[in-house]
Amino acid sequence: MGKAAAGIVLGAMVLLILLLCGLPGSGGNPADAAPASRAYSGVASCAGSTCHGRMEGDGKIVRQDELMRWQEPSTPGGAHSRAFAVLSGTRGRQIAATLGLGDPASAPACLGCHSTPAAERGARFLAQDGVGCEACHGPASGWIASHYAVGASHAANVAAGMIPLDRPQVRASVCLDCHFGSDRPGQFVDHRIMAAGHPRISFELDLFSSMQAHHDEDADYARRKGRTDSLKFWAVGQAMAVERALTLYAGAKGSEGTFPEFYFFDCQSCHRRIYDQAERSKTWEANPGRPIPAGMPPFNDENMIMLSAAARVIAPGAAGRFDADSKAFHAAIAADRRAAVAASGRLAQSAGALANAFAGARTDGDMAFAIVREIAGGAIAPRFTDYEGSVQAVMAVDTLLNAMVKSGRVTVGAAAGIRADVNRAYAAVKEPNGYQPAAFRAALGGAARSIGALR
Repeated sequence: MGKAAAGIVLGAMVLLILLLCGLPGSGGNPADAAPASRAYSGVASCAGSTCHGRMEGDGKIVRQDELMRWQEPSTPGGAHSRAFAVLSGTRGRQIAATLGLGDPASAPACLGCHSTPAAERGARFLAQDGVGCEACHGPASGWIASHYAVGASHAANVAAGMIPLDRPQVRASVCLDCHFGSDRPGQFVDHRIMAAGHPRISFELDLFSSMQAHHDEDADYARRKGRTDSLKFWAVGQAMAVERALTLYAGAKGSEGTFPEFYFFDCQSCHRRIYDQAERSKTWEANPGRPIPAGMPPFNDENMIMLSAAARVIAPGAAGRFDADSKAFHAAIAADRRAAVAASGRLAQSAGALANAFAGARTDGDMAFAIVREIAGGAIAPRFTDYEGSVQAVMAVDTLLNAMVKSGRVTVGAAAGIRADVNRAYAAVKEPNGYQPAAFRAALGGAARSIGALR
């Protein structure tokens, strides 16, 4: 389950403040279909020393120290348990005051993602526990008494209401609720919330899953749920992020008064220095993936770029349609909202079809090599003109390198040997205000060449 050397966690720490901002929340649509009771039992219901509350990970089937790892104060793995507490910090209080929300620890606009959004609560449920076990695994009242019984199976637990996070599309739906947004209360960080001081939202399914993993992927895990396919999770996550963004954009959240909802647009394209001097200072680059007039704010296409690279390798028969629909959507934004909404529907369907194709595909280490080559190649790399897409690209390269290690195509030692090249790409996106497109593309290309040399 681990990343190459200290690779993924070390590299991800560069971006941690940016990435762990819209902390994962509700169980999403899979739980809505569960036939069992929807009551949330609370973290304390999982905390017994014979369950998940041990101080040592020495359980015979599962570690049994999952609660301690969830609560770890100094690592990315403890971010969910810290979600509620950050609301009362200086930044949280300042954001709430600016927006007139009152106490952020009781504001519905905050609690949808900084706590487990539970409509029906058991006696041991506490909002101050933050994003608890059931936020991801689903309300436990239907399965908590049976999931550890002799003869219990994962399939039976799922039938009783547990969310099957081993399925890429299900996990992506759960994580996207807060790591991108949903149409439920308190699960959408709009532009006004970001203007008040909230970090921008970013999402990458496999990387985030790795940082939050509280389990060992041993033989027992593989027997019950199968081995995690990092490449598949990454690709499905990209497709579903595009689908989610377009679905929300086409709905009520797509506009704010007479303005578009700027949350959906690329932050860096507008938030750049302004110059007023005799000779103009051009602060943007033409992007071949966006057929829009110069100076028009572009839709945030970070996941679209990655999805295009993935489709070229995993589902080449659908790649052309997706690229055409993507360009048509960008062009429609320059027309009017009605045209943009219609085009977004077509592009969302293309993204959803790719998610299905990826989920059913057989992936391997060769595909990971090929996608890295595509990301840094002549068709995709020129689209890295803005900060957000570049952040997504370096996370992808890191995730795909891990997939190569897990598939046995690259050794842990070899991956560690090129960590410096990957870290240079991370450094190129460390600070949004210092981002330089050409310098980033050079750093990404260097990392991709080093990975390619391992093949």
